[in-house]
Amino acid sequence: MAKPILYIGNRNYSSWSLRPAMMLAMAGIDHEQKLIPFGQPKFGRAVRRISAAGQVPVLVHGQMTVWDSLAIMEYLAEAWPDRLIWPRPRAARAMARSICAEMHAGFRALRAALPMNLRRPVKRVPMTDQITADIARIEAIWKAARTAHGRGGPFLFGKFSAADAYFTPVATRFETYDVKVSRQSRDYMNAILATPAFLDWQAAALTETWIVPEDEVD
Repeated sequence: MAKPILYIGNRNYSSWSLRPAMMLAMAGIDHEQKLIPFGQPKFGRAVRRISAAGQVPVLVHGQMTVWDSLAIMEYLAEAWPDRLIWPRPRAARAMARSICAEMHAGFRALRAALPMNLRRPVKRVPMTDQITADIARIEAIWKAARTAHGRGGPFLFGKFSAADAYFTPVATRFETYDVKVSRQSRDYMNAILATPAFLDWQAAALTETWIVPEDEVD
């Protein structure tokens, strides 16, 4: 079967695209990335040629088309079971899936006020009670995962997994907006942001020239 193709949006802004891209790279799964820029007149039309949902990311693997970042994680886990997309122990795997689902559906205040923007200079923004609550919950998730299952490596479940891919955009947000976090959270962020997979993505993002006004909070 041909290697998978991951259709992504702008690397600078697309947190949803970053997640499966991180997982593919960290799992060593050979793949191709094709970028469809946000805000261009033909964006919707181009994406709908691949997926009727009209959104990125989309993974195409042979005759299979998988849209939605969480569905892509599950597909990778089934197609490459030896790559440990999810932690192996059942309790850790259940927790990893739970926190990914929580990230997938929640933290709306954080998403709205602190959009992913890798080109933005590091600078704080005003924090509402809702944003502060989201940050506190995320730090609690990270601490709980590291405490219960973090032996054997610097990531949430020791070795890199889908959970870390899911929280990579959060780590970039905390960095970009100079969010004050605990030492343990900072150590985890440093581990994520130093991975070759993220550094490659960031380097490509910094060469992009497209601007998405709604993600430029300043």
